[in-house]
Amino acid sequence: MSEPSLPVLDLSLLDQGPDAAERFRADLRAATHEVGFFYLTGTGVSPELESRLHRAARAFFELSDEAKLEIENIKSPHFRGYTRIGGERTQGKVDWREQIDIGPERPAVTTADAPDYAVLVGPNLWPSAQPELRPLAEEWVAKLSEISRKLLRAWAEALGAPSTYFEDHFGEAQTLLKIVRYPGSHEPEPQQGVGAHKDAGVLTLLWVEPGKGGLQVERDGAWVDAPAVPGAFVVNIGELLEHATGGYLTATHHRVVSPRAPHDRISVPFFFNPSLDAALPRIDLPADLAAKARGVTQDPRNPIHGLHGDNALKSRLRAHPDVAEIWHADLVAARS
Repeated sequence: MSEPSLPVLDLSLLDQGPDAAERFRADLRAATHEVGFFYLTGTGVSPELESRLHRAARAFFELSDEAKLEIENIKSPHFRGYTRIGGERTQGKVDWREQIDIGPERPAVTTADAPDYAVLVGPNLWPSAQPELRPLAEEWVAKLSEISRKLLRAWAEALGAPSTYFEDHFGEAQTLLKIVRYPGSHEPEPQQGVGAHKDAGVLTLLWVEPGKGGLQVERDGAWVDAPAVPGAFVVNIGELLEHATGGYLTATHHRVVSPRAPHDRISVPFFFNPSLDAALPRIDLPADLAAKARGVTQDPRNPIHGLHGDNALKSRLRAHPDVAEIWHADLVAARS
């Protein structure tokens, strides 16, 4: 394998004594200040669990159209379920992928005075043809949530705060798991699997099918390939962590280029975010770090909100205009 294009960090260093832990925190701080992306090894996720997830993802996308459309996301006001190829957009352009969206399994909010973002709370849609998918997805979410909390504690300490700083303001995590398939393209030019964007929340852990590329990260104004690394997750921070650090940590643009037919690609991103009603307060950085904070990115096309629910709703309404039109035309009109 060629030299990795992103920093490689070993999470197990946190359990190997004070010196090793401090080295990990320093590397974590540097990677997310300078790049916003890194490969993470030493997570404790077993190859057996990865293999089961991979097989389940393949099995779902091999179901008949009828079986997949049983849980099509246009049936969910909470943006859950299956999105057919071409059903999602980034920056208004069609993403060439199909996927399942899985969030926390909670009852829908029905109170009349609920905030707009409460529409994101609700039950998932599960395929009756694949009953094993739900327990596997829940196992994966539980394991990656543990890893995410460990990373948040390390970030807090790396930024000069108590280890529980972020968790103290996190509330009940609003996770999102996507199981994605990028079909191959016959077009001569690379096609948009998913367009250039920054993640709206705090933290993303991405598992990619072994041996597959397609993810590209913007570095110094150029697109750099970030292919799958065996035994590693690709990790990146989102807009909320950039906001909470005044731009010391940076959320980075990234995209996915469609594979060449007849090949395809399975990808499983996991987003670990605070409660929808949580606003991560600005962290009081040490003077030497504060001097290097660049400020929060100002893009009138993509305002960054301090409240996670506002960020998440912004992203869902833009990405799934069909669901938005069916269920939330009033919210779309209010934002147009």
